[in-house]
Amino acid sequence: MSLEAITRRLHKAEAAAGRAPGSVTLIAVSKVQPSERVEAVLDQGHRVFGENRVQEAQGRWPAFQARYQGIALHLIGPLQTNKARTAVEMFDAIHSLDRPKLAQTLARLAQERGTCPDLFIQINTGAEPQKAGVLPDGADAFIAEARALDLPVKGLMCIPPVENDPEPHFRQLGTIAERNGLAGLSMGMSDDFEHAVALGATHVRIGSAIFGARDG
Repeated sequence: MSLEAITRRLHKAEAAAGRAPGSVTLIAVSKVQPSERVEAVLDQGHRVFGENRVQEAQGRWPAFQARYQGIALHLIGPLQTNKARTAVEMFDAIHSLDRPKLAQTLARLAQERGTCPDLFIQINTGAEPQKAGVLPDGADAFIAEARALDLPVKGLMCIPPVENDPEPHFRQLGTIAERNGLAGLSMGMSDDFEHAVALGATHVRIGSAIFGARDG
């Protein structure tokens, strides 16, 4: 597909859901994509990108940031505690806050720096043992714990199980967010983002539909 086609579909989904144009942030997921594909999307004017790994982002983005104004980077993959300092220096938002130790580390770094990226708590809506994220039953307590650390929790993120209908997972994420007074919903990818928009997504994470299949 292409950035233009995805943007058109996103605007159509916003309109169908009765939402304002531009109310959903399109995160172009550039992980494992060749730099020339990323550069092509930058040249079309897009500025919001998602990366899975801190180390990959470190190798890619400083050169682009020197050439292009206004790039916003979102970390959408798991964050190891020992990479937290680099992550808070590089990223505008982290979508994978998922455990107390990481919350405590981010809080300490935020106090040191006086700033912190926007944070989304990852909820493991499918209770998948191999997947990161707070279990739904523990979500309220963990949100309260993160807030008690003065962390800027903006919303929640989920990655529904591949084989499942994503809509119940999106609805569950929205319910948890609503009862905790959180506005941000990071949900929806290339195959299901229109459903996510209809159910309140504020951020959709789209990679292959913009860039083509990943090389690795």
